[in-house]
Amino acid sequence: MAPALLVFANFGRIVLSTMSHLTDPGFFDPAADPHLPSAPAYGFGRCPDCAAGRCRPEKGSRRLFTGLLGAAALSPALSGTAWAREGVEVGDPSKLTKLVPAEQVEQAGAQQYQQMMREAANQRALLPNNHPQLIRLREIAKRIIPQSEPWNARAKQWRWEVNAIVSPQLNAFCMPGGKIAFYYGILEKLKLSDDEVAAIMGHEVAHALREHARERMAKTAATRLGANVLSSLLGLGNVGDTLLNMGSQLLTLTFSREDESEADLVGLELAARAGYDPSAGISLWEKMGKVSKGAPPQWLSTHPAGPTRIRDIQANLPKVEGLYARADKPTQRFEVAPPLQTRPAS
Repeated sequence: MAPALLVFANFGRIVLSTMSHLTDPGFFDPAADPHLPSAPAYGFGRCPDCAAGRCRPEKGSRRLFTGLLGAAALSPALSGTAWAREGVEVGDPSKLTKLVPAEQVEQAGAQQYQQMMREAANQRALLPNNHPQLIRLREIAKRIIPQSEPWNARAKQWRWEVNAIVSPQLNAFCMPGGKIAFYYGILEKLKLSDDEVAAIMGHEVAHALREHARERMAKTAATRLGANVLSSLLGLGNVGDTLLNMGSQLLTLTFSREDESEADLVGLELAARAGYDPSAGISLWEKMGKVSKGAPPQWLSTHPAGPTRIRDIQANLPKVEGLYARADKPTQRFEVAPPLQTRPAS
């Protein structure tokens, strides 16, 4: 069985695996198009309505849902923290996330991620540690990850992982607990600059920081349990036993338009603070608009339509331009991803 652990990052430091086959540039198949049953449904998702421009953020839906639970049922400990800070404005984190133990969601995410990496490795569909594009992704992650803690205090203890899957798909995601994966297809086909990679990575990391998967699970649990049972469980402070097969839920859940719009804004700020040009989100979505003609790519399908997205980015750029201007800029820039070869060019 192929090993599961590929790389960990801890805010300022990345430790690579010493397993020999993961540093062998001939290990992967450049023509791989792996079947990955453990790949999540979210990330660069599956809703064609977004690509057609029919979907819009569900304004106020998060507050409406939590309001129905009743103020008496929610203790002060469950209330969100007010955000008075420089940067984008997205409001308080959802109170619903408190209904599901973060540790369990993160553990389920780690298990699913490792299973997916095993599936990819067994099909020779993982880039080795010394491949230039995987090095690139990890270097960009090194700059984005340290910006995470203000958005989620738990992020400092996450065992961050960054890997690249040899696949023509246009896809990327970050699972709960900081488990990042990029598909080579999105790097190559969109000819992404470092700033555009940072825009995607920031967006996907934002989903993990804002715990959107955890919130989706909590909403599902709340709907199934009913208000009376939920209130009782809140009083007991224990709903973990009511959530079975979290890994299966992670496989099938999708994020709402509200989640996607929120991740866009938080990702914009993460990239700016990391020293990457936040306006790259505009060129990214112009590229996505071109490739989405006909059948929308997997990522675009659950996200708000490109023109809407570009307008939102333009409206919020003034909020992060100062952060970007003051941020340390990357000292190294990487080449655009070329078509895969069995061995990296020397």
